[in-house]
Order: sequence, then structure tokens, then C-alpha cells
Amino acid sequence: MIFKYFDKVKTNIDNYSHIIENYQLNEKVYSEERGFIEGEIMFIDDSRLDFAEVKDIEINQKIKYHYHYMDTDNNMIFRYDNAKHHKDIKSFPHHKHFLNTIDESSEPEITIVLNEIENIVLKK
Repeated sequence: MIFKYFDKVKTNIDNYSHIIENYQLNEKVYSEERGFIEGEIMFIDDSRLDFAEVKDIEINQKIKYHYHYMDTDNNMIFRYDNAKHHKDIKSFPHHKHFLNTIDESSEPEITIVLNEIENIVLKK
């Protein structure tokens, strides 16, 4: 059921409580297999992650996603998404934005994104 996936996302976020100031999540259930989860996570250095996923557990893929990580001034640090642009990227439609570049990427799990953020926050 999609509720188990939502619970897994929450547990994964809670595993990074040492760098998280607070967070809020919203969920929508489309069916037993498909749902939408979005959130905003504020970190102890005042950086922020906005994310959204449309997940289908039956096909074990995210239909649509983005993980947009920003500094305290809302400047993008990085963004993962699967918007269907950048067709020249070998991992199309999956890709990762940086300030001036776009890289190949696989579909990330939130733990991968949070681990990357943890490395940035703890280096400060």
C-alpha cells in the first residue's frame, strides 16, 4: 500500500533529525498503489529542501519527482528531477541541476538526497 511508502519516507527523514530543524509533509492518495507526497525540510544551517514525488509502488517508480535544495537566500544548490527536458542527457529524463550545469542522474531516493545535504551542512 502507498501508506507504507509514505511511512518509509517519514522514517528516512527522521533518520536525519540531527541536521533537521523542522519539516512538514503533505500526502495525497490516488489509489492503493499510487500517491503523492511533498514536503519542505528546514535544516539547522537555514538551508531548505523542497520535494515532491508521485510514486507508484506497483511499478516501483516515481512517475514524477523533484528535490530542490536551496541556501538561506533561496539560491539553488542542486535539484534532481525527471522533467522531460534535456533530452541530450544519457540518463533522460533523470538529471541533476547545479547552478551552471546539468548532469546525468538516476532516480534518487530521498536518503541519497539527504545524505548529500548532510555532507554539505556538516562541513559548515
